[in-house]
Amino acid sequence: MNLKIALLSGDGVGPEVTAQAVKCLQAVEETFGHQFTFTSASVGAIAIEETGDPLPEATLDLCKASDAVLFGAIGDPKYDNQPDAKVRPEQGLLRLRKELGLFSNIRPVQVFPSLLDQSPLRKSIIKGTDFVIYRELTGGIYFGEKTLSEDGTRASDLCVYTEKEISRIAHLAFKAAKGRKKKLTLVDKANVLESSRLWRRVVSKIAESYPEVKLDFLFADNAAMQIILNPRQFDVILTDNLFGDILSDEGSVIGGSIGLLPSASVGEQHALFEPIHGSYPQAKGKNMANPVASILSAAMLLDHFGLTEEAQAVVAAINKSMKKGIVTEDLDAQSKYGTDEVGEFVASNIVDSDDYQSMNKENIGLGKSTII
Repeated sequence: MNLKIALLSGDGVGPEVTAQAVKCLQAVEETFGHQFTFTSASVGAIAIEETGDPLPEATLDLCKASDAVLFGAIGDPKYDNQPDAKVRPEQGLLRLRKELGLFSNIRPVQVFPSLLDQSPLRKSIIKGTDFVIYRELTGGIYFGEKTLSEDGTRASDLCVYTEKEISRIAHLAFKAAKGRKKKLTLVDKANVLESSRLWRRVVSKIAESYPEVKLDFLFADNAAMQIILNPRQFDVILTDNLFGDILSDEGSVIGGSIGLLPSASVGEQHALFEPIHGSYPQAKGKNMANPVASILSAAMLLDHFGLTEEAQAVVAAINKSMKKGIVTEDLDAQSKYGTDEVGEFVASNIVDSDDYQSMNKENIGLGKSTII
């Protein structure tokens, strides 16, 4: 298969972890006989420095002309400490999602059995955790009208959703649940928010078309608690932009490191793949950031295009690195391995044989989570 991949490494440790994901995709190229063409472009803080725009038109044009986007991270402390800044790195990612129509963010949450001791939660609580969050990505409060009074003492952010926006992601989530454990949980705040009550009405109606899937509801505050108390109760979580942002980051705690969780953002024509962690500026240039989430995002990219065996080979190589203790210091404080070494090991162990099938005990449910 020939794929054109736009490479948006972004800020902080983004370029370092993305380089390892590319290294693994190149190993897949060589091992399985594919051709991937990577074209780099700037986004975020580095793009602001270069052009004054967090999403230059050239970058957007490249993404639209590519088969997929492999994204790194975005953000810089100097903007975090300037609440009055008119141009911010995050604006580039929000606009990119909107321009590409990436309305569904898919974030699988699983625990690697060999890393059960790394979680701050007890083994008895997290063992067997396997759920996926479907987060609506281009609507809601992040994209609503924003106002600030002239004297700077009153601000508002409008949360708006339409039936169409809710319906399109709900169908994806129900289809995912149908192929998994047949349970879908809608997370909202329908007790106080009118927009959440619309979510409930629309999703309840759509549920009638998926009678094999059990639908239940949780308020966002209760869901946040239940994810920690009993994460195994969940299969597919469907929620809006704001709640999905918060809950998916909370889910990263279960596995022991935010450096382990990948994501896919998909629409009708485009798809973007990125680790859920931020730019981690404190680790920039220190060869210490965990590249696994970025590599797993590349595996989700492969699976998105039907390259399931190739995706499983990548996951098997990651499993092997975990079992051998070839991990970064966020997973083992005594580790002598860095970003580059972990990426090199994983890339070197991507094989086209039946060997990885026996190792593929730990996976992120690739074939179950990305449904277009």
